[in-house]
Amino acid sequence: MNNCLRVLRAGRGWSQQDLAERLAVSRQSVNAIETGRYDPSLPLAFRIADLFGAPIEEIFLRD
Repeated sequence: MNNCLRVLRAGRGWSQQDLAERLAVSRQSVNAIETGRYDPSLPLAFRIADLFGAPIEEIFLRD
């Protein structure tokens, strides 16, 4: 699944570690989501969407 998480994170000036701490996940998880190697669970996707104030559909895009 494609996503724009890296762009959103960079727009806030956050490192992967900063985002990981805000989401209560590891930095490696953030990296894996950003690079498309891992699709987040639905609860995690909702936490990401809430954190950035955007609908899930704007962050995670179908291939």
